[in-house]
Amino acid sequence: MSLPLTKVTIPVLVVLGLFSISVSAQGLETQAGIDPEPVIEARTVQTPDADIKARLEAIFAEIESLSSVSVAVKQGVVSLGGSVANEDQAERANNIAIRIQGVVTVQDGIERTLDLDGNLSPMLDQARADMDRWINALPLFLVALLVFLVIVMIGHWIARRTSLWQRMLPNPFLAELGAQAFRVAAIVLGLVAALSLLGAGALIGTILGSAGLLGIAIGFAVRDTLENYISSIMLSIRQPFRAHDHIVVGDHEGLVVRLTSRATILMTVDGNHLRIPNSTVFKSVILNYTRNPERRFDFELGVDAEDDPIAAMHVGVEALSELEFVLAEPAAKAYVQTVGDSNIVLVFQGWLNQEEADFLKARSRAIAVVKSVLEAEGFTLPEPIYRVRLEDASASLLDTSSSSGDDAASSSAAESNQEVAGERGDAQRLSALRDELDDADVSPDRHIEEKIEEERAAEGGEDLLDQSRPIE
Repeated sequence: MSLPLTKVTIPVLVVLGLFSISVSAQGLETQAGIDPEPVIEARTVQTPDADIKARLEAIFAEIESLSSVSVAVKQGVVSLGGSVANEDQAERANNIAIRIQGVVTVQDGIERTLDLDGNLSPMLDQARADMDRWINALPLFLVALLVFLVIVMIGHWIARRTSLWQRMLPNPFLAELGAQAFRVAAIVLGLVAALSLLGAGALIGTILGSAGLLGIAIGFAVRDTLENYISSIMLSIRQPFRAHDHIVVGDHEGLVVRLTSRATILMTVDGNHLRIPNSTVFKSVILNYTRNPERRFDFELGVDAEDDPIAAMHVGVEALSELEFVLAEPAAKAYVQTVGDSNIVLVFQGWLNQEEADFLKARSRAIAVVKSVLEAEGFTLPEPIYRVRLEDASASLLDTSSSSGDDAASSSAAESNQEVAGERGDAQRLSALRDELDDADVSPDRHIEEKIEEERAAEGGEDLLDQSRPIE
């Protein structure tokens, strides 16, 4: 997976910026007139042209590759001639000449022959010298390598002592992190010791400086990964939840399967796996339903505006209190939510123990029971009322007026009979409802928890949740 453009360009710009600062500092030193090379003194302060010529010829005679260079000096101006094998030798002759005291400038008239023997022989001589030096230093290299391997092996052996790190750092994630850090520190220590034995102090500084720049670049490139890693450390220390806990993280809800070094794994109530990055979990609001087994449920029911709301609340609370899964303490209660045009909205509340009763089952059962009891006690749960206005209906009203008187007596008799039957039916309905209270099955559904336990046992993967540590 390719990194975004900004993640690549920022580290590059940081490195280029540091490099430009270094180059600028070197340029300032040069402009300030800092010249580490010593000035070659002639015999007198006021050096004649003959002395400059003699001095240069003597120097060139001692250098085999510059022995064929000729020198002419007039008024402090040095003219070099002759021939050399390559550009480097000509540049060397010019640098020597300009450093002689009394020289005003140097005119380069040296011919670069670029002959094979003149260029190949110095390279072969340098290769032989380097080979001899490496052969002489081979025992020291072997000792340095041995020191490096011994330190690294000791560090690796200590890092593998799991019991030692668990005693030092009780948290398993921190114990693993400490072991890895010790292993890396041992490698760095072995490298520094080996280079020190070889006398490569400057190289040590270069390596450490490069490591610092590399660390800055990597920090910019993987800042999201580092943030997630640090969040994993904090979650493993704080332990905000346990396996099987029913939690809500932001907009995500489910039961905890495990906590890894990268993500928190949940199983939703639908039985699906959900992986949430630990950085998101650490920064989000976590709602834990399992932490406190007692949980309150509530629901709304509306009664007719003509009914007594106090009597309806009393009947509903009494029905809730008779439910086996509703706790006696805190006691069930009800209150008036709103008063509308055609109804009064009542809110009923009760408490249950989630370890003994399923929340959704219990709430659903409570709604059904309270609704049925209110209807059986004669309270009306109104439906929306619509008023329809009819125009030009006078004729139809006159046609039906004559028959309305004849039907009045029969309708009143039918209503009285219906009331008697209704009272008898309501009594039977109340009796049946009370018989059903003991038959309600609201036991918790353990299917999701069983699936979680099977996965935890089967996968055997990383889990930073520690049952022995207190929950934050």
